[in-house]
Amino acid sequence: MKVCGAEVGCSNIAFPKLVIELMPSGLRGLMIAVMMAALMSSLTSIFNSSSTLFTMDIWKKYRRGASEKELLLVGRIVTVILVVISVVWIPILQSANSGQLYVYIQSVTSYLAPPVTAIFVMAVFWKRTNEAGAFWGLMVGLAVGVTRMVLEFAFPPPRCGVFDPAPSILRNVHYLHFAIILCLLTIIVVVVVSLVTPPPTEEQTCNLTWWTLRNNADRDIPLQKISTPSRRTEGCEPVRRGKCVRAPGFCSPRPNRSSPGTPVIHSTREDPFWSRFCCVNAIILMCVNIFLYAYYA
Repeated sequence: MKVCGAEVGCSNIAFPKLVIELMPSGLRGLMIAVMMAALMSSLTSIFNSSSTLFTMDIWKKYRRGASEKELLLVGRIVTVILVVISVVWIPILQSANSGQLYVYIQSVTSYLAPPVTAIFVMAVFWKRTNEAGAFWGLMVGLAVGVTRMVLEFAFPPPRCGVFDPAPSILRNVHYLHFAIILCLLTIIVVVVVSLVTPPPTEEQTCNLTWWTLRNNADRDIPLQKISTPSRRTEGCEPVRRGKCVRAPGFCSPRPNRSSPGTPVIHSTREDPFWSRFCCVNAIILMCVNIFLYAYYA
């Protein structure tokens, strides 16, 4: 408590103290600049992404006729609100997990990231996964993870030798083990909901899952024009309707017979050798990361 203000340990100031006291003057300034640049880039990316999601997915849905100036103003206001919430959240962060920043980041990630990971893996490796299964898997996983996070804030870990009144799910289940349980729970929900609801069509899974990447059969898929409320500009050509041909790598538009001058986008499929090479390297890197995370965490 006298050194760093934390009851458990001084892990939050360990790396900055090493940088400031052990590194030479030139490298010390360079390392501090790198740390500040990384912090600023992370915060700006989070704030910009959050304001864009609110502006485009929520505000524009209810204000369909909103101008670009209005959307820009709303995005800036949302960014300011997020900054204020982040500043207000600092005391909560200090009280959570006895002020250990690294443990806080890892625990929050273990409560919120497993549902997204499970949905992505199931969508890639199981072509029976549909929209309903993904939605309810995310909702159930988010509800369970947020419940565990709220309990973590309500029952902070006590000091050594002090009775812990927290529920058994907090005292006996580590947050890393809870991440595995939450991931398995999300997978079970996705499988159950996907099996009791209609499966996705073959066109919806073509070249999007692991088992349909080599499905190269040419098939005409009718294009559907999505109409959006927008102002019509004089002199613009009307949208031509055509057919989409399933090419080896991409969906290439096939012009109608009435418009022979329409260009055709040829396939740019990746070489199978390099595709397999990248997949094998990705699997190796994923296994190494999982091993390092499980060993050192």
